[in-house]
Amino acid sequence: MRSHYCGQVDRSQLGEEIAVAGWVHRRRDHGGVIFVDLRDREGLLQVVFDPGDPDTFAEAERLRGEYVLAVRGRVRERPEGTVNPNMATGEVELEATELTVLNRANTPPFHHDEPAGEDLRLRYRYLDLRREDMQRNLRLRHAVARSIRGFLDDHGFVELETPVLTKTTPEGARDYLVPSRTHTGRFFALPQSPQLLKQLLMMSGFDRYYQIVKCFRDEDLRADRQPEFTQVDIETSFMDEEAIMAVMEDLVRHAFRTVLDVELPDPLPRLTYREATERYGTDAPDLRNPLVLTEVADLMRGVEFRVFAGPAADAGSRVAVLRLPGGADLSRGAIDGYTDLAARHGARGLAWIKVIDRAAGQLQSPILKFLPDEVVAAVLDRAGAESGDIVFFGAGKTQVVNDTLSAVRRQLGRDRGLIRDGWAPLWVVDFPLFQQDGEGGWTPSHHPFTAPLADDPVDLSADPGNTLSRAYDMVLNGTEIGGGSIRIHTPVMQSAVFELLGIGEAEANEKFGFLLQAMEYGCPPHGGIAFGLDRLVMLMAGADSIREVIAFPKTQTASDPLTGAPSPAGAAQLREVGIRLRRKG
Repeated sequence: MRSHYCGQVDRSQLGEEIAVAGWVHRRRDHGGVIFVDLRDREGLLQVVFDPGDPDTFAEAERLRGEYVLAVRGRVRERPEGTVNPNMATGEVELEATELTVLNRANTPPFHHDEPAGEDLRLRYRYLDLRREDMQRNLRLRHAVARSIRGFLDDHGFVELETPVLTKTTPEGARDYLVPSRTHTGRFFALPQSPQLLKQLLMMSGFDRYYQIVKCFRDEDLRADRQPEFTQVDIETSFMDEEAIMAVMEDLVRHAFRTVLDVELPDPLPRLTYREATERYGTDAPDLRNPLVLTEVADLMRGVEFRVFAGPAADAGSRVAVLRLPGGADLSRGAIDGYTDLAARHGARGLAWIKVIDRAAGQLQSPILKFLPDEVVAAVLDRAGAESGDIVFFGAGKTQVVNDTLSAVRRQLGRDRGLIRDGWAPLWVVDFPLFQQDGEGGWTPSHHPFTAPLADDPVDLSADPGNTLSRAYDMVLNGTEIGGGSIRIHTPVMQSAVFELLGIGEAEANEKFGFLLQAMEYGCPPHGGIAFGLDRLVMLMAGADSIREVIAFPKTQTASDPLTGAPSPAGAAQLREVGIRLRRKG
């Protein structure tokens, strides 16, 4: 049926008789000669039907878009003046001698070359996947996964599978639960990650493990989130964080080199969590954006303007400024837009000062009357503000200020064309081990199996809020693509962490007894990382959403327009697993 792919036919086949197969991408009738651009996964080939063969020509006249064809013919040069430099096969064409219509097609709801809404694209995903962009994205995904597998195989990692039906454990999001028919009233959980199981594999002596694995989290969705996603899951024994990070840097550099022919920095730069949040307002900064935050709380202590003075005196708050070079030309409407953006991130407002002429002391702002001249001058000096700049202020609880100014920084970078081209990977390290849960307790910043920098459980309990973890995240262009840590490997430390998190002995044994017991049988020091394959490929493809690099994604409401999932279960199915539905309210 086929001897060549359409997109691979070139001058080397001139004069040969070949067979191709694919879909009608476009049909054109030019004065008695019919041209068909035939498409397969490798590209397009122009097929010519001449009226000298009446039967074949008559069949070609009935062709429509997306008909599935098999064509046999002779490869010839295109006539002078008709070469298409935009096609890989643009110097040749196929003079058809045989045509077989393998299947007809209805008129598609959208054309490959025309924009269509995402709902329509996902409803007819099998048609959407025929588009060149989607074919390229998914083949890129394949190349990335192949590159990662090859690197890990060459570095002594063993690919092992872990169960999809497992036990519910706290991983930071809701579990997807699966009722058991054979154990009425009990449930499996779909894994949020293979975290505990890969730790058990280290206790089993496999030393270096990896898996490209599906994970599931029932959480609110964003452009870089899906209810089911794919991660490159890795764990090692007898390696500290420096050794793990070195190998993982090499892994990512290898993937970029082999797939995109791009060389990433060696070594990757590093920021501590504190440095990242103080300078950029986020633990996943985009270093291509030159804008930075500057702390000015010390300058605001004692001023009469309570909007700044209050946060300046509060240990849990901050006052920071964000300087935009040349930003004094922003209109009041544009500033109002950034103020609305700040409000969506919890801020009560977004104060600002325009520096019209620094030397002449010509400033413009509604807050100048509330601040002493010497304080304003000190703030502008520290921010490095010059004539023509604008300085934005954030004041309040630290997290709100960070979220607000980080969002404004990102938007200003895009709006003002400040984000440079290229790739800006980095490591973020020295995360806090715990964060406050808002109810007087603690919750893990990553997960409860992350090792603290403190070696002694007594030191851990003395000051949990200032205890750092042995965790590390890899960030690329403002997106976290991988996160990992050295794990706790002694039952004493693991129990101490559980206790600080309010997990008592009985609850710990119920949820994690198998892990604690395994630690009693010779647990090696170990650590690992998980890379989000969807996010990584999204960035490498230059896409705006991970849905563009997943064959059959869900919508932002966690539904599938193609299959209609999730769908109701029948009464008999529910009875088998002992479930009865109740009406809400």
